[in-house]
Amino acid sequence: MKKLVFILTTLALMATVLTTRAQKGQDIVDIAVSVDDFSTLVTALKAADLVDALKGDGPFTVFAPVNSGFAKIDSNTLNALLEPANKGKLSAILTYHVVSGKLAASDVAAALKSGNGKAELTTLQGGKLTAVSKDGGIFLMDANGNYSKIAKTDVMASNGVIHIIEDVVMPK
Repeated sequence: MKKLVFILTTLALMATVLTTRAQKGQDIVDIAVSVDDFSTLVTALKAADLVDALKGDGPFTVFAPVNSGFAKIDSNTLNALLEPANKGKLSAILTYHVVSGKLAASDVAAALKSGNGKAELTTLQGGKLTAVSKDGGIFLMDANGNYSKIAKTDVMASNGVIHIIEDVVMPK
């Protein structure tokens, strides 16, 4: 019970911090840099030279994996992706987490309703993600059939919106 209370309190605090920061007119990168649980994402954005792009006007919808999502990737694989020689591959993975335009949770919910529980999203990488309503939540299904739960929605930024996901989604 104590663990559940701790988790709920932590999530509430994180939501408050993210909302407060977004209200100060920060862009997607500024918000990501300010949240400890996005440190791996920020490191990857820098390694892929995508920081300036995500600081641009947008609008963008970013499905941002938390550190524990990146931790599920084999450490040797992740370290290799962060090397300069693999910048193109890393960029493809990261842009697979970004959709052009500002899709709030209500937009995704409306698309799910009209799509009978599924909505296809085209990423900046050019691949498809499928939003799926299942098990009482909304998940993203990647091109390989793997799922990532959307843990928090509508972290508003000056140039778009961030939805926090629990796993890294991968293109084919």
